[in-house]
Amino acid sequence: MIYGKRIRLRRPEKDDLALFVEWVNDPEVTKGLTIYLPMGMWEEEDWFTNLKNRSQAERPLAVDIQDGDGWRMIGNTSFFSIDPVARSAEVGIMLGDKSVWNQGYGTETMRLLIKHGFETLNLNRIQLHVYEDNIWAVRTYEKVGFIHEGRKRQALYKYGKYEDVLIMSILRDEWESQQK
Repeated sequence: MIYGKRIRLRRPEKDDLALFVEWVNDPEVTKGLTIYLPMGMWEEEDWFTNLKNRSQAERPLAVDIQDGDGWRMIGNTSFFSIDPVARSAEVGIMLGDKSVWNQGYGTETMRLLIKHGFETLNLNRIQLHVYEDNIWAVRTYEKVGFIHEGRKRQALYKYGKYEDVLIMSILRDEWESQQK
């Protein structure tokens, strides 16, 4: 487990799949994700079964918050496309529990994941792609230190329109400077 102030990151379990399916079939949740078609439990089960084929560092992490005496899952996050030579990776996040939106959990998750990426996985660069109209996500990424690097013009077609995709990253030395 990786613990933050109000959250923890852990490996997802098979029992989590029903919530994942609920979230990935909610248009509000998937608005900022690459998912755009409904998904069934069989697809989620197949995804879960195939996690064993990924490197440990690229397996997703469930995001839990304290709930009374226990923990409650609110989303997931992961590194992917890890390049061991350049020591770089991409990151993604989904907070599916809409009852916790706008309470700083996304910011805390990203801070904890960045720390894990630089301190545990020895990355030098962490990047992400975010849809231009996903303003709350862009602000979160800026708040934790991601820098705008570029724009892929009309690179996304979703919900009947084309949209730009922003490229953002944070480097290890930038993150270390923030920690001082």
